[in-house]
Amino acid sequence: MKNIISKRTLIENPNYINAKKHIETWLSEVKTANWHNHNELKEQFGSASIINQHRVVFNIKGNKYRLVVDIEYKIQFVYIIWFGSHKEYDKLEVSELTYS
Repeated sequence: MKNIISKRTLIENPNYINAKKHIETWLSEVKTANWHNHNELKEQFGSASIINQHRVVFNIKGNKYRLVVDIEYKIQFVYIIWFGSHKEYDKLEVSELTYS
């Protein structure tokens, strides 16, 4: 993916410190990825959950944290929507989250 938008959503989250190494690994892998569709993404991240055409949820640090993104495959952009604990994630309506 050429661009990862809104890394600040990750870095400014209080959970970031506990998951920093795992997030940095995820960022590195995604930055070099060249996915064209969900199937290619799932080949690399088999545990990722596909929510809709653009929305994907990644498990971070053994599923302790969740990372919600929107992906635009054609232009190779990943938009970070939300990051937090699995417990916090369970309270969300993930399909209704918006990019801010």
